[in-house]
Amino acid sequence: MLFRLIYDEALAHASYLLGCQQTGEAIIVDPSRDVDQYMNLAGAHGMRITATTETHIHADFLSGCAELARQCGAHVYISGEGGPEWESTWVRNFQHTVLKDGDTFDLGGLRFRALHTPGHTPEHMIFEVTDRPSSDEPLGLLTGDFVFVGAMGRPDLLESALGVEGARESSAHQLHESARRFMDLPEFLQVWPAHGSGSACGKSLGSVPQSTVGYERRTNPSLQKAEDAAVFVDDILAGQTEPPAYFSRMKTTNRDGVPPLDVDLVEFLPPNQCQELDLDEVTIVDLRPWPHFKACHAKNAHWSAPGNWFPASVGSYLEPDQPLVLLADPGQAEVYLRLLYRLGYDRVQGVITPQVFDEASESMETCEALEMDAMELQQAIDSGCTRVIDVRGGDEYERGCIPGTTHVPYTRLALHLDKLPPINEEPLLVHCQGGLRSAMAVSYLNRLGYKSVNIAGGYAAWSRLGQRQTNA
Repeated sequence: MLFRLIYDEALAHASYLLGCQQTGEAIIVDPSRDVDQYMNLAGAHGMRITATTETHIHADFLSGCAELARQCGAHVYISGEGGPEWESTWVRNFQHTVLKDGDTFDLGGLRFRALHTPGHTPEHMIFEVTDRPSSDEPLGLLTGDFVFVGAMGRPDLLESALGVEGARESSAHQLHESARRFMDLPEFLQVWPAHGSGSACGKSLGSVPQSTVGYERRTNPSLQKAEDAAVFVDDILAGQTEPPAYFSRMKTTNRDGVPPLDVDLVEFLPPNQCQELDLDEVTIVDLRPWPHFKACHAKNAHWSAPGNWFPASVGSYLEPDQPLVLLADPGQAEVYLRLLYRLGYDRVQGVITPQVFDEASESMETCEALEMDAMELQQAIDSGCTRVIDVRGGDEYERGCIPGTTHVPYTRLALHLDKLPPINEEPLLVHCQGGLRSAMAVSYLNRLGYKSVNIAGGYAAWSRLGQRQTNA
């Protein structure tokens, strides 16, 4: 068996190529939308992609199963569990097989057995893999977002991201039943999850790419609590972060059908084309360091920190039909263009390098971002300012907050603008724990017309002043 892990650092997403070296057939498991990476990998190993599957309907990126069916003629294996509301209706347009719990399918000498493991999502399946030319014993499990290294998939997303009232408790109990089933599997089985450290699909995921059933049984904090359903449910629901706003869009698009990825080659724009951009129509996604953005940025630009901050920031603050231009170093451009496509942002009109922006900015409408330190924040509060916005997560806020602040987590800000004070000449003073999330929030709020100010050092710097804190 040929086994290859393909890892996206920003999304902390793992997809897999498994191939039968006797027949040259390969399957891609949990693919992302830009499938050329899988086609190139398969070709480099003399394989052809004949099948694809996904463990569940993903919430954090657009699936590439339909694109592999279009481009490679791949046969799609899809879950038939979870009820009609979680049926992947798009699959009817392609050769496909609907799988129920316990069903098997073969790819050359490889055998895959589907096991229904609801909890993270109603339709979730894991796949037990047997390399039959080597052994009749199964080798490992493709566990998707069910069991991670050191963690389990969060069961609250149907409610917290999609608004299905009451789903978090029932999903947590389903996850407990699935966990009990996992505990009964042979401990020698390898565990190949769909996410690693940094993913928003669970809490405290490990950074090691794989594990075993036996190791997780002994060390996974959630599985350690699986003997008691009530303890397990309370623990798995506690401390989950607020999901990015785009999760609901990903979920419904992946269920109903991901549109074909039909994008032209994105070119680097010269200074004269940068100067011609209509900044009321086109949003520049700016990946330069925050001090550079703060000093000078294009009108209506959106600043994002790089790495795994990028999907949550862009996905929470930009609409998928917005025309975009990426401002990034040449070495970063392809990585972040692919991320935009994986999140459903297809209207990318070009890339600007920082050097070109510096040259073009003299003839562009530009702005500065405002920032103050913790001492200046306290002075503003002492002077009667009540427009302080805390964009930290709920668990951070509950551990301690500045008295009188308005709390809206940064990934949910666009959904709860009604909680903010009205737009006027008075500034919003925006803080997080250290100043990074609030900087992204400030760039968004400024595009809406607010005069917002980032608090450098955030709550951590303010708390060191020794001021009176309060519990939420």
